[in-house]
Amino acid sequence: MKFNQAISLIDQANKKDPNTEEYKGVTYAKEYIYGVRMSERLDVFMPDAPESLKLAARCQHICRWEIPRDSYPMDRVGYLTWRNDLKKLHAKKAAEILTSVGYEDEVIDEVQFMLLKKQLKKNELTQALEDVICLVFLEFYFDEFAEKHSEEKIIDIVQKTWAKMSEKGHEAALQLPFSESGLALVQKALA
Repeated sequence: MKFNQAISLIDQANKKDPNTEEYKGVTYAKEYIYGVRMSERLDVFMPDAPESLKLAARCQHICRWEIPRDSYPMDRVGYLTWRNDLKKLHAKKAAEILTSVGYEDEVIDEVQFMLLKKQLKKNELTQALEDVICLVFLEFYFDEFAEKHSEEKIIDIVQKTWAKMSEKGHEAALQLPFSESGLALVQKALA
């Protein structure tokens, strides 16, 4: 089946990530475990998600390490340029894999559309992908991020994250298993 072949190839690409993360005593390639988390969260958030959204979720960070953050100026413009270049990389890599397993142009275009974050807040699938991205960040990466930054910056990030999400995303976020300190920061940001 094309879908399983595509997921396998996406995972193979992400397992090449030289950066690792330990989770529950097991060491994983960082972007591989991220892709798995995206798929798992999407299955909970939108169990009836179309195949294109499932593919986009798994590709969200494909080969992200190929464009390191520190190869751009460490300011807002540098950050936004980096993020934009990453979106293009993810869309390109996704298209290459999906083409190689025989997906139709229509599916490939839809996946790329979502990965490029087109029509956020207007397109249901792009918005669902963004919601899942935000949920995975809040569930798995928020506490570690919060430890490295000032409370003021964290509150700003939570507010910006919240603004990108739909009402359904907000409801799902409030059900996440936050740490005590993480929940306090989220509540402060939303007050």
